[in-house]
Parts: sequence; structure tokens; C-alpha cells
Amino acid sequence: MKHRLDFEKPILELQSKLEELRAHPEKHSLGISFEEEILIIEKKIEETRRQIFLNLTPWQRVQLARHPKRPYTLDYFSKAFTDFQELHGDRLYADDHAMVCGFAMLGEHRVLVIGTQKGRDTKENILRNFGSAHPEGYRKALRLMRLANKFGLPIITLIDTAGAYPGVGAEERHIAEAIAVNLREMTLLEVPIITAVIGEGGSGGALGIGVADRVLILENAYYSVISPEGCAAILWKDRANAAKAAAALRITAKDLLELKLVDEIIPEPLGGAHTDLGQTAENLKAALLKHLAEVQALPTAERLKKRYEKFRAHGHFTEKANDAAQMKPPRNAETAVTA
Repeated sequence: MKHRLDFEKPILELQSKLEELRAHPEKHSLGISFEEEILIIEKKIEETRRQIFLNLTPWQRVQLARHPKRPYTLDYFSKAFTDFQELHGDRLYADDHAMVCGFAMLGEHRVLVIGTQKGRDTKENILRNFGSAHPEGYRKALRLMRLANKFGLPIITLIDTAGAYPGVGAEERHIAEAIAVNLREMTLLEVPIITAVIGEGGSGGALGIGVADRVLILENAYYSVISPEGCAAILWKDRANAAKAAAALRITAKDLLELKLVDEIIPEPLGGAHTDLGQTAENLKAALLKHLAEVQALPTAERLKKRYEKFRAHGHFTEKANDAAQMKPPRNAETAVTA
């Protein structure tokens, strides 16, 4: 059975009506022909689909980003890239299957590709740890990024994780330190780095492979310091307010582009990336090639400077002083009056 989200129910109802009519054509309206009634329902389905997916709320986009049929990192490695050869292990502890890395071809470019990988079923999710990497995953990624830097190969990273694994074992093996080192080292790597958020972009687990010259995001992906459920539990003491939190966090692709936290939104087919993997992969590939060409054209020193400035600019804000504070005289003026 196909997985359906709650807001897709009107489409499902119309599709069921269409299937029933085709199975029992004798039930069609007598006022019009059978073919005309079919066309009317098909047109209504398309109109309903467009109305729903062109007006999604932030929470609905979060649901699409988590859709169980949504393409994952390895799907894009096989469709947007060629000659992918996976490499394993951090040479310190173990091989983390939640973080997949290897060399591949992007068009005519030999590149290093890195991404967080979820599972399709229970067995694979256990293997992939639901896409939440351990410290060894980030250390594996860094080991191979240093190798790519040595041989002058661009780095492409795909982000799709709810966050780094927060378990006891990860803490014992210093997950925070592993991510922090990646942040520092990715700032200094001399080769071009392009990142794309393809699904969930959760907290430091995403940022641990996300420091790049260009940050792209798929239309229905999100990037956030905390999940909507986690935010709702903190602010409203109830995870049921996740939809309200998703809107307040401004985590959708459109919001992130307005806030200059991403550089481009990659379009998805109507209905989400899972409805047409081939088209989504083509869109991703085209965006990666375009930005890679632009970044490669920059001198190394300028590229590193822009990368540093890009992330230093994140999080800036201004506050307007209230009227009372503006009217309060300076401290030296008060002293002068007293004297």
C-alpha cells in the first residue's frame, strides 16, 4: 500500500472514485459520456494536487522531507553520479553505515561524495541507525575529505539526518568533538565543497558535513537547529504543537533562502521528490554542476575567505531599543545634574 500523508487524502479520495468508475463503468452519470466523466475526474485530481502542493504549510513540508518513499543519499549517488565506489572505516574505531562516502563522477568531474543514509525497512534502519551518524561516521568523512584535499578533488555532501546519534556510546566516543573538528577542518580545506540538503537537516549532525562554499536545498527539505517536535516540547511543553513550532522556526527552503542560510532551492516534481526520482536527480545534478563551476573559478584564497565569511555571517540580528531606554539620559549626564 502506498504511503499517504494526511493532507493528501482529498487526492486519494478522487483517485479511489476514478478507479471505482473504471472498474464499474455502468455507474457513471447518465447525463454525460463515460469518457467525459473520466476526463472531469482526472482534471479535478490534477487541480486538487496543484492546489495542495503549491500551498504547503511548513509542517507539511517537514512531513514530505520525512516521507518513507523519499529518495535517500544512495539513490542520488546512483542517479545523479556515476562510477560510485564506496570507501569504509575511520581507521580509529569502526565503519559507520549511517555515513556513506566514496569517489564518483559528477559529469566530467571526479569528486568525493559523502552523505547520511537512512533505511527503507526495520533491518536496514538498524544497520543505518536511522540515518543518525556516530562519531566514527564524522571521522570517516573527515579522513576522506583530507584525502580528497590532498589530490585536489571537489567534495559533494548530501544531508539527510534528524541529527547525530545522541546515545551513550556516541558520547563516550566524543560525538561533539568529532563534529567540532569537522567544522574547523572543512573551513580550511582548499578544494571546492558543495552541500545539498535532500531531506532532513537536523542540528549539528547535519552541519558536521555541511560547511561548504555553497549550500543548496531541495524544495521540500528542511534545515534546523532542532526538530519541530523538540522545539514544541521546550516552548509549549507539548510535542503536539509541532506544526506551530515548524512555522516559528522558519526552517523551510523558502525561509532559509530569504535568511541567506542557503544559496539555491532545487525544485522537486509536484507531489515531492519521491514521485519522480529521475527528474529530481537531474535537477540536483544540474545545480551541483552549476555551483561547482562557479566555485572552481575562484582563486583558492578567495574561495576560503568567502567560505569563512559565509558562515560567520549566520545568526546576526539587530534589536531596536525600547522607547524608555532611548529616553533615559546617559550616566555622565545624570552625574552632572546631581553635581
